[in-house]
Amino acid sequence: MHPKLEAASRSHGFMDKSVEWIQTIASPEVKKNVLDLGCGPGLYAQRLSSKGYSITGIDFSKRSIEYAREQAKRQGYNIKYIYMDYLEMDYNDEFDLVLLIYCDFGVLSHEQRRILLQKIYSAMKEGGKFIFDVFTPKNYEGKQESKDWYLNQGSGFWKPETHLCLQTHYIYEDNIRLDQYVIIDHENKIEVIRVWNCCYTKETIRAELERVGFKNIKIYSDVSSKVYDEESKTMCIVVEK
Repeated sequence: MHPKLEAASRSHGFMDKSVEWIQTIASPEVKKNVLDLGCGPGLYAQRLSSKGYSITGIDFSKRSIEYAREQAKRQGYNIKYIYMDYLEMDYNDEFDLVLLIYCDFGVLSHEQRRILLQKIYSAMKEGGKFIFDVFTPKNYEGKQESKDWYLNQGSGFWKPETHLCLQTHYIYEDNIRLDQYVIIDHENKIEVIRVWNCCYTKETIRAELERVGFKNIKIYSDVSSKVYDEESKTMCIVVEK
């Protein structure tokens, strides 16, 4: 993922509802040690910590980790934040619960997803749970390949000064999409940002998980226990080791 894409997050109300649900399926009395992958600025980590969980958060955005640490110190949360690429983590039988929320899983390549699932499986204790979410093909329904551009006068999402953005949407086999952004600044410097996403059906996500050894696969529409609907744009998966 590109570090400039770190700002997005779900509403606070949704996150509160997510944490309430997580408590019902993995209570802190039973599943205390939590690994929050792609933790960002600690929005989920802080909520979970306040419920009695012991949290380790990992993110590859240095800015997010620094902010999360500052907030945790200010608000008195005992959370361990690590600036790291979670593809390089090396844990064994340490966590009762692993989270990867906000559809991060689908932005990885096929090989990266395989590596990550193996590392998550190793990091979990026997009987531990892994909760994550992905996009379904419904998220892109009706969206065709396209090209567009815009000129941002002054500060914008990509640059703090005037810049031109050329954006293209590509469609590939196996439910893979690519959003490409070519950013040209006021000094004619060019930066290319590619955001990949793999969408999943129930069958395709089950296949990837079962290859690693995960069991008791349960599927919901989102990270709040909503019953799975074939029209849902997202899918939340809960599995056990």
